[in-house]
Amino acid sequence: MEDLTQVYNELIMEHSMNSYNKKKLENADYSEKGHNPNCGDEITLEIKLNGDIIEDMAFTGHGCAISLSSTSIMIDTLKGKTIKEAKEIIKTFIEMIKREQTDENELKKLEEAIAFKNISNMPARVKCALLAWHTIENMLEKN
Repeated sequence: MEDLTQVYNELIMEHSMNSYNKKKLENADYSEKGHNPNCGDEITLEIKLNGDIIEDMAFTGHGCAISLSSTSIMIDTLKGKTIKEAKEIIKTFIEMIKREQTDENELKKLEEAIAFKNISNMPARVKCALLAWHTIENMLEKN
């Protein structure tokens, strides 16, 4: 059986190098900038809603492999969800990174985003993994 950490690492690298979510979104309803002053990562998230459903999301900007892949995987995870579902997933992801949430059943709703579970062991990378998640959290709180 292949080591899960290896699978997660491959997933993270794939999303950081070939993100199909990295593009300008036509007719976005909301846009929010996220910036990590520690390392210079900077993204702009765009979201298109259909009622309370996240119909589409995309991002532009630059950053390290962790922040770009976390952003891309977050988009895959939240697309098609209601705002309420998205807020729950965002909260669970942030709690997982902060080691406040360890319940496997709760973590399942993160889908591929569970790949970042071990980032909590690398304190310097935590902000990179959380950049997009805090950015979307701010965007959803405002609207």
